Amino acid sequence: MIKQKGDIQQVKKTIADFLRTQVDVTVNLGRNKILRFCGELSGVYPALFTVSPNDKNFLGKTSYSYAEVLCGSVRIKPAAKKKAE
Repeated sequence: MIKQKGDIQQVKKTIADFLRTQVDVTVNLGRNKILRFCGELSGVYPALFTVSPNDKNFLGKTSYSYAEVLCGSVRIKPAAKKKAE
């Protein structure tokens, strides 16, 4: 059984705070397959949120449900800022 790390309302509020900002997304695809990318959190909806990847290899947006974040199969955090040289 998957352990919960809070409640879904808390997850929705946290993700809504990242709207229109750069985020780092980590997706566990199973069988030791991990997908990591950086993009802009472009939409927050009642059942899911969308991320527009910065990488040109991705076509369009990707969408994830809040339950995936709650269960730990998707992790989202603010993008690390690059140091100016």
